[in-house]
Amino acid sequence: MEDEKGRTDDQIERSDKEEVFTKVVRAGKRTYFFDVKSTRHEDLYLTITESKKRMGKDGKMFYEKHKIFLYKEDFEKFTEGLREAVTFAGNGGVTHAPLDAVTSDEENAGAVPASEFSDVDFDELGTR
Repeated sequence: MEDEKGRTDDQIERSDKEEVFTKVVRAGKRTYFFDVKSTRHEDLYLTITESKKRMGKDGKMFYEKHKIFLYKEDFEKFTEGLREAVTFAGNGGVTHAPLDAVTSDEENAGAVPASEFSDVDFDELGTR
């Protein structure tokens, strides 16, 4: 017998020993599992599983799943990237400069003002 994650009874018994925390999020036709697990050396990592119930060619139901393994050293960068992507999608694709991208006067000290550049007419570049 398989559970919603597509695991057999034997796999459930083995994996439950290393699972520390689980959060289930049901969203429409999909279910997401956020599982914090522990390695043999007791280091924590996160698995994110997307599970969708599907009908097989033989008429039997099965769970299609996709998994991401996220390790402790990558949590901060992953969270930052996810937050940025969710914000972008939530704003309908409109980007806003993140606060840490705004530079200070000190960082701009070596910058050349735009008024000091020459006016270039690109139509003239192709003629000789």
